[in-house]
Amino acid sequence: MSNCIVAQSGGPTSVINATVAGVVKGNQMNPVYDHVYGGLNGIEGILAERFVDLTDMSEEENHILQQTPSSALGSCRYKLKRDNVEDFEKLLAIMDKHDIQTLFYIGGNDSMDTVAALSEYADKNGITDKQFIGCPKTVDNDLMHIDHCPGFASAAKFIATTALQTWLDVNVYPVSRQEVFILETMGRDAGWLAASACLSGHVDILVLPEQPFDKEVFLARVRECIEKTSKCYVVVSEGARYADGTYISAGESKNDLFGHAVLGGAGGALKAMILDSGAAGRAKVQDLASAQRSHATEQSLVDRQESYRLGLSAHMHSADKSFTGKMVALRRREGEAYDVEYFTIDADKVANYVKHFPTEWILPEYKGITEEGLAYLRPLIEGAPVIVYKDGLPAYVKPYYM
Repeated sequence: MSNCIVAQSGGPTSVINATVAGVVKGNQMNPVYDHVYGGLNGIEGILAERFVDLTDMSEEENHILQQTPSSALGSCRYKLKRDNVEDFEKLLAIMDKHDIQTLFYIGGNDSMDTVAALSEYADKNGITDKQFIGCPKTVDNDLMHIDHCPGFASAAKFIATTALQTWLDVNVYPVSRQEVFILETMGRDAGWLAASACLSGHVDILVLPEQPFDKEVFLARVRECIEKTSKCYVVVSEGARYADGTYISAGESKNDLFGHAVLGGAGGALKAMILDSGAAGRAKVQDLASAQRSHATEQSLVDRQESYRLGLSAHMHSADKSFTGKMVALRRREGEAYDVEYFTIDADKVANYVKHFPTEWILPEYKGITEEGLAYLRPLIEGAPVIVYKDGLPAYVKPYYM
């Protein structure tokens, strides 16, 4: 038998390691490979031959790995460019050197582009003994052709919980104290995360990238809420923008290595608008930043189990030596009871596309989302896994890159 390698790329999630655990466990139950290697820091680390052997992972380590937040193998933002033949040749030579047949790559849009690019290169050059398989993850939930993406549900659960708890905090003061609370979430191009706050039942104003921002309509809604209860709870996605595409974030956005806008400050921009207009006398901003993707004690049981099973499914599919250039995905089964099934799709059909929050689920005048949108979200945040603690803190696997 040959070997395989699993690696992680892009921003982490609280359940990204459960997919790694699934791949490892899959090979322990059905040995397709002699060794399951972990590639440290994604493609960038593989090109530097930085590996760790995960083959004989214990049952205890596998369980703790599933509750470990962030990317235990380390991540990267390395762009594998199709015209940089040197990278492709080097990576394939390294795979040959270590008798690695299959690369499992866990990530979002750009990671699926890497899977597609490697598969295209192999096909173009008549290389038939290598497999490149994508495993989706992103808290943004913006991957096409998948009902929801592993990692999103746990972030949604954390956001909805935070919205509920901070709403209770804001409302402890009497009506004589006017206050606007602004919760800022991730979501550069899609509003799935911000919309999930509506599961709390206490969002007065929701500002999403999919709904062009109108300052006057927004301020009118703030005044309406303040006049009614003296309090206003606002949730805004970092990617919220005006009709001309300009971000409402306070500072100028910069771009990352993939050309994506690096955002932040939408909450601060709304706060300044509110105070400058006199719509309310007080406003507070809570930017969830990295907490929403790394708060693993708030994992959704559904999310963790699906992420783990996706790793098992990817390993199972890899037994077919012609299986390459694909992403393993999941879709919701029809019926009243929530359930999913796993399927596969060409990675190039997922890469570089964005699945937006459906505009038909967005209520006018920033009043939140429809019942249909809530019904989509509710089953995803169900349940909570039993978290193992050590010395009063959640136990975790020491990151392999350390």
